[in-house]
Amino acid sequence: MGRLYVIATPIGNLEDLSERAARMLREVGLVVAEDTRETRKLLAHIGAPARVTSFHAHSGRSALAPVLRALDSGDVAYVTDAGTPAVSDPGPDLVRAAADVGHEIVSVPGPSAVTAAIAVSGMPADSFLFLGFAPRRPTERRDLLRRAASVTSTLVLFEAPHRLLATLGDVLATLGDRPIAVCRELTKLFEETFRGTVSQAIEHFAEPRGEFVLVIDAGAPPTQAASDDTIAGVIDRLRKDGLRGRRLVDAATSETGAARSRVYRLALATGPTPPRPGADSRPERGA
Repeated sequence: MGRLYVIATPIGNLEDLSERAARMLREVGLVVAEDTRETRKLLAHIGAPARVTSFHAHSGRSALAPVLRALDSGDVAYVTDAGTPAVSDPGPDLVRAAADVGHEIVSVPGPSAVTAAIAVSGMPADSFLFLGFAPRRPTERRDLLRRAASVTSTLVLFEAPHRLLATLGDVLATLGDRPIAVCRELTKLFEETFRGTVSQAIEHFAEPRGEFVLVIDAGAPPTQAASDDTIAGVIDRLRKDGLRGRRLVDAATSETGAARSRVYRLALATGPTPPRPGADSRPERGA
């Protein structure tokens, strides 16, 4: 039984290919590639004689059979166009199919546009959500961003140059003018990392060129809803501080973040009757 080596390849600079990755690509009998043209260039660069076959997003289940047969007689490598396989490519299908029939899966780690962008972004990296390539259709893209709006982790997504400004516009509309790092052409000759707000990024990239990774600052954590007991405790404390009537309701509403009508109801249930919400301001007797 052969091993399937899942090998990370450079995202731009060929010097980033590890010695181990180069050795494995020279030793295996078959390299499965998302784009055979790009992979043949890499193999020629390192002098690897392995034959190459394709497996990409449009390959059917039938494309797995030759790879599994090759694994029955020897080791096979899987690479993507650039970076770490199985990230925004069909790699998981191949890995599952090989694992299901008993082949060992071995990771040969290396370059990744996701982690490279986070590392230079200055954004928190202890928790992040990778959104992959932004959907091409505006409605689907905005829906994805709306669903990510409540996430309190750093957001990362890929984008092509001709859709960058549309995507940044949707980010601004759905997530607000958050801090963002826009990484262009990572590890390549014209590498650039822009740090600023989303609106500033839109102004900066007036004529986008190259491949982009967007690293977007996390949203604010949601405010936890106060319980009735918590609100009642705040009302009681404010009463002891001398607040009465409308001033009591206003202060408790501000402190708890609860709806004014809810605070009014709880104040009514726990003490002297406060004025109705929205009632005209009048001097409060006994305040």
